[in-house]
Amino acid sequence: MAAPLWTPSAERSAGSQLAAFAAYAGVGALDLHGWSVAQPDRFWRLVWDWCEVVGEPGGGPALTTGDHLADARFFPGATLNYAENLLRRDDDRPALLFRGEDGTTRDLSWADLHALVARLQQALGEAGVGPGDRVAAWLPNLPEAYAVMLAAASIGAVFSSTSPDFGTSGVLDRFGQIEPTVLFATDGYHYGGKRHDVTGKLAEVAAALPTLRRVVVVPDSPDGPVGPLPEGAVTLDDFLAPHAAGSVAFEQLPFDHPLYILYSSGTTGAPKCIVHRAGGLLLKHHVEHRLHCDVRPDDRVCYFTTTGWMMWNWLAAGLAAEATLVLYDGSPFHPGAERLFDLVDATGTTLLGVSARFIDAVARSGLRPAESHDLSTLRTVCSTGSPLSHEGFAHVYADWKADVHLASISGGTDLCGCLVGGDPTLPVHAGQIQGPVLGQAMDVFDDNGSPAPTGQQGELVCTQPFPSMPLGFWNDPDGSRYRAAYFDRFDGAWHQGDFAERTPEGGFIIHGRSDATLNPGGVRIGTAEIYRQVDQLDEVVESLVIGQSWEGDTRIVLFVVPAAGVDLDDDLIGRIRAAVRAGASPRHVPAVVLAVPDLPRTRSGKLVELAVRNVVEGRPVTNLEALANPEALEAFRNRTELA
Repeated sequence: MAAPLWTPSAERSAGSQLAAFAAYAGVGALDLHGWSVAQPDRFWRLVWDWCEVVGEPGGGPALTTGDHLADARFFPGATLNYAENLLRRDDDRPALLFRGEDGTTRDLSWADLHALVARLQQALGEAGVGPGDRVAAWLPNLPEAYAVMLAAASIGAVFSSTSPDFGTSGVLDRFGQIEPTVLFATDGYHYGGKRHDVTGKLAEVAAALPTLRRVVVVPDSPDGPVGPLPEGAVTLDDFLAPHAAGSVAFEQLPFDHPLYILYSSGTTGAPKCIVHRAGGLLLKHHVEHRLHCDVRPDDRVCYFTTTGWMMWNWLAAGLAAEATLVLYDGSPFHPGAERLFDLVDATGTTLLGVSARFIDAVARSGLRPAESHDLSTLRTVCSTGSPLSHEGFAHVYADWKADVHLASISGGTDLCGCLVGGDPTLPVHAGQIQGPVLGQAMDVFDDNGSPAPTGQQGELVCTQPFPSMPLGFWNDPDGSRYRAAYFDRFDGAWHQGDFAERTPEGGFIIHGRSDATLNPGGVRIGTAEIYRQVDQLDEVVESLVIGQSWEGDTRIVLFVVPAAGVDLDDDLIGRIRAAVRAGASPRHVPAVVLAVPDLPRTRSGKLVELAVRNVVEGRPVTNLEALANPEALEAFRNRTELA
């Protein structure tokens, strides 16, 4: 068993909120997870009490179950308002600290945020928006996006957002399904040192959404809109002008009242519109922020995200922990790899959340933040989006900060939260997620639906209900599509398609998406195992692997982006194969290795192995708007080497 990369001091572990909650529950910290899934009714009720949820929990049980996992209901008699729980403070301390790529800065105190939400609430009411109506935001990661969400939640409207880098069809693929009544949008955004004007796209989007009563533009420039706005659109200032700041009124709503609609990012059809419940997300995010990430009042929490990724919704919930949110909009590498570390030092960030790809990119850049930055306030680093390699773990501890809790987390848009994640009281081991999230009965199943032994790869499942299971999909009245998506693969267990294994230390390793696993000779192989070996080579910038149907079996095809000035010659191909053979196994060795100039990714940075496989095998790729760079797919089409 390898030595851990980091172990919290006894003082830090004992002083964590997780330890405090365990004492409150009368359970040892090491026994807390087992107790949380053995007594879910007691656990979730104590979470409500300990986190001081604003609302009425109701007199009945905290959990009722039915014939199916999807029938479970948490706090069926409870009433609350999500926004009221995020706006429990109303003082002059900072609530939102915004920093833009172009140098724009703007800070909102809790009182400022209350005032803006109060005015937005009145304006939405005047526009006829009520409980259940949809309010859509096509905005950068601005303070206004959070205020719009809170105003919508305060009256029981359903909020949905996507980022301004989405094109017209991508926006309409999403918002067109949910028929919003009000659209908040920008006229432009900054990324990579350039300003991108979206007024033309905005006009197309507004014209194609007939249910809109108002289009409200949040200008990119403090001087107002740069170009003409769509007919009938108003600026945010004009929308708010008739309404004075006052107290926010909070509609008391059922625990299961719909709060958000999020969208799947797959490339195999129109995006699924996933409806999330207010109370379930409030409790789930309380557990993740306060217990797993040890977020405290006045902490400063930054997650690099856009409004089109579920981590935006996760970040917003940090307000319920009374933390200050540090918002950044733009490229994390403009003008260089130091940008987010500059932000940490400038704002006193205590939790920095990034993608595994970002960590790898910093390592490749040669930047050593431990030498170039202070980072004294930074206690926690979170990584998600894709599996974090052993080398990524080692890089953070060697080159960022030696005494930091590196929490690799994994969950998804499907539950708007984490299934497995960090634990501030336990050691961190390279390549491993520390353990299951409290209240999540996690396991790994073999193909027959039986628990797999430790160290054997299989399907990651949750065998008990949890409060952030979606209410369902939009326009799925009988729930059949929802149940097929998560419950059909294994009867009685939530399954969303992650290929994983348990570790002897009690952690988990995610090996990639199970629908992208490779099956040469009928043996399943996770793609992450190959990436770990290939991406260590200096001559390779990054790689993508697929399984191609070939002569009645599957052969492994590896695509690599060579470093500048490097040719993929026979020598390099031989060294790639040798590295995979030595570091993984002979079964992992690719049959074909090809060079490509770029790899296609979703807008949240995830490789789209399925889309590449479809292109290689001549099948259509739909929902191209989910991709940040769909043009990259052309390099995989009609390759003679694969015919």
